Amino acid sequence: MSQADGPGPRLSLAVQYASDVSDLPKRAQIRRWIQSALNHSADITVRFVDEVEARALNRDYRDKDYATNVLTFDYNESESGIEPNMISGDIVICAVVVEKEAAAQRKRLIDHYAHLIVHGVLHLQGFDHEDAADADIMETREAAILKRFGIANPYLSDI
Repeated sequence: MSQADGPGPRLSLAVQYASDVSDLPKRAQIRRWIQSALNHSADITVRFVDEVEARALNRDYRDKDYATNVLTFDYNESESGIEPNMISGDIVICAVVVEKEAAAQRKRLIDHYAHLIVHGVLHLQGFDHEDAADADIMETREAAILKRFGIANPYLSDI
């Protein structure tokens, strides 16, 4: 589960597949996407879930009663004694919602997963999109990271 991968931030990664969806990203892909977005060492769990679990988490932690594509749980904000400059958190992806979004937006499914995982990693590092200025910063960073993988800017419309 833990591995130092040469120069750059250390990443301890756990991937949990708790969804019946069959076309999920492989651990190696997830690791590359996360490492491309990291500025600090991290302990991250990525969990792929079904709609029931995603809805329950969104309802219980955000007071929103629907399944959403990605939820990020940042454990750095607590007083848990996590070492300085160490990111710790969970990224929960609802596979069914991601599949529906990718189809509706005419995006490659794997590209949409990459985007949402990068998005979650940026949230764990303090980026947000609560206002237009912050959203622009976060979206620009996401697009630059995804470009390294040959993935088009997810915020530009082809229509």
